[in-house]
Amino acid sequence: MSPRNLRVGVVGCGGISRNHLTAFGSVEGAEVVAVCDNDLEKARATAEKFSVPCAYRSTEEVLGHGVDLVSVCTPHPTHEDAVLAAAAAGVHVLCEKPIATDLVAAERMVRACDDAGVKLGVFLQRRFWPEAQRMRTALKAGELGTPILGECTVLLERTTDYYAEAPWRGKWATCGGGVLMTQAIHHLDLLQWLIGDVAEVYGRVATFRHSDHIEVEDSAVATLFFTSGAMATLQASTAVNPSLGAQVRVTTSSGASVQLTEFPEGTDGRMDIWAKDGRIRSEHPFPASADPHVVLADVNRRLMPHHTAQVADFVAAVRSGQPPAVCGEDATRALRTLLAIYESSRTGQVVPVSG
Repeated sequence: MSPRNLRVGVVGCGGISRNHLTAFGSVEGAEVVAVCDNDLEKARATAEKFSVPCAYRSTEEVLGHGVDLVSVCTPHPTHEDAVLAAAAAGVHVLCEKPIATDLVAAERMVRACDDAGVKLGVFLQRRFWPEAQRMRTALKAGELGTPILGECTVLLERTTDYYAEAPWRGKWATCGGGVLMTQAIHHLDLLQWLIGDVAEVYGRVATFRHSDHIEVEDSAVATLFFTSGAMATLQASTAVNPSLGAQVRVTTSSGASVQLTEFPEGTDGRMDIWAKDGRIRSEHPFPASADPHVVLADVNRRLMPHHTAQVADFVAAVRSGQPPAVCGEDATRALRTLLAIYESSRTGQVVPVSG
């Protein structure tokens, strides 16, 4: 790449775009030169707030502005159109999670970017927690033994207002799923990042608390069987009050167990259990001083350092030609597993996870 800053366009000006705009604004080597939204007034207001020169109504207009990279912040099922348009224009893409809401679309997106020679990254920013990286390094180095068991628990609070303020949430057609697709995908990705690929799943989903205003699940359970022979359980819900945050735990062949806890939601994952060689180092997963009731804006604000770390990694990858830390294939693995859980719930059968 030339020494000049990468020219960045942000597609979609909803709530999460603030994180993207702030992150790109603080990373050396990139500058946001255009934003767009179907609501042109929202795009203009966003551009004014973040000192972005140009505001447009469409992805095509942003791509026509001569950008090197677009950051996609639109609702889940619309990711594909934006990514395919960017690939066709030879523009690199950093996309919000989930990569897509169906596997065929995700694979099309990955293939289009590969064919065009552009990089595709997907925001799974909890991989950038320092303690998550420490845990992965220890596992990869064999310091703890080989993973044999895992547990992923995501017990969050979402109110009626959360769904009402963004009507696309809570619907199969516009969201693609509930707690699995929108919240737990982060922690499911972490579990697979730490243990490996999933071979098959058996799961159930249900809607217990929010059934009068959403179509999708607010709760899910699953058993995951990994290609390595390891096994894990997943429990996820947005029907919890107060929120208990999220935990990801791995037990290994040596008997060691390590656990990350995210509480309150949006804070860094803390290594609150490190049990090895007959000794336990631990801290309380729910500090008495912490307020469990959080609003989405606070969750996003707390995640800002990790959004920024992933943006910095992606900018460096574009400049160096190296792969980004989280690529399209990585995001497709998490999607593939959660879609298999939906299928298992529909059929009542164990479902293989292809790919």
